Amino acid sequence: MARSKDKTPKPPKKPGRIKQMWQVFQMTRRYDSNIVWIMILGFLVPVLISVALALILSPGSVLTIILWAVSGVLAGVLIMLIILGRRAEKAAYSQIEGQPGAVGAVLRSSLKRGWVGSEMPVAVNGKTQDAVYRAVGRGGVVLISEGPKTRTQRMLDDERRRVAKIGGSVTVTVIAVGPDADAVPLHKLARRLTRIKPTLTKAEVLAVNNRLSSMTTKLPIPKGVDPMKARPQRG
Repeated sequence: MARSKDKTPKPPKKPGRIKQMWQVFQMTRRYDSNIVWIMILGFLVPVLISVALALILSPGSVLTIILWAVSGVLAGVLIMLIILGRRAEKAAYSQIEGQPGAVGAVLRSSLKRGWVGSEMPVAVNGKTQDAVYRAVGRGGVVLISEGPKTRTQRMLDDERRRVAKIGGSVTVTVIAVGPDADAVPLHKLARRLTRIKPTLTKAEVLAVNNRLSSMTTKLPIPKGVDPMKARPQRG
């Protein structure tokens, strides 16, 4: 008898780097109609500056002009990639902005090094789905409200008192993410945290976060809220 060969299915091949970038560009273009012109401008500006500098500093030297032009092209490509990354991040967060759990998605995926945060809120209103999240870093403790300020102020005050009891004199910063005019846009939340003046050492950050985590009340919310699957609440 011929031996039966077990053919194990091959895992799906991951798309290459260029294909991934093209997919990101296509997704971004659907939500940002200006991305093409901004990327073209970001590419042309360093190229033109490089050529102009070459003509001014080394007129008549073809090799120098070519080297300057190549440097300008490389700088233009780098700027294009930076622009694409920033606009893609903004487009991605615009799809979940205003939905319950959107702030948790940022804390889970976009926190900079040195910050600790959880996708689960530390306080939540079961009726309105408004919530308060907490992040701890070199800048101290940051309380982030998700929802209108008129509905989240009470939860913020309660959480601020709780942090004061546990954290002592640790600096507490409050950031609002919601429909208010002075609220921080969702895509700028991670960068807003990095601009807070450092007041704690790395060891103090770990100690404060451990104390706060040990005293946090577990909320009756399913773990792993995925804001990408969340739907707006019906009125």
